[in-house]
Amino acid sequence: MKSKQAVSALSALAHEGRLAAFRLLVKAGPDGLAAGDLAQKLKTPPSSLSTNLMLLSHAELVSSRRDGRSIIYSANFDAMGDLLSFLIEDCCNGSPEVCAPLAEVLESCKSGKCC
Repeated sequence: MKSKQAVSALSALAHEGRLAAFRLLVKAGPDGLAAGDLAQKLKTPPSSLSTNLMLLSHAELVSSRRDGRSIIYSANFDAMGDLLSFLIEDCCNGSPEVCAPLAEVLESCKSGKCC
């Protein structure tokens, strides 16, 4: 991941509503959630949620797909892993006592076990 992509992702997450939506989608796993269910769980007006999801989509942190009349949103776990990797890339010059726990979290997310 390049710096510009990381800034875009971090900027998208630097808002309480977008962060809450992203965390809920991460919790939902690869199956994702319908936009209506997401709005209901977050107690957010659909127009606000739509704007937040659009910004998360532009940062490539979420993706959407149509399922009948519903739009299902899912967290982009590859992008999340790339962002986490970028953030810990040079962690403490490789000090294992500091970086090992972070690396374990990253590996579990990349393998889909963090969900």
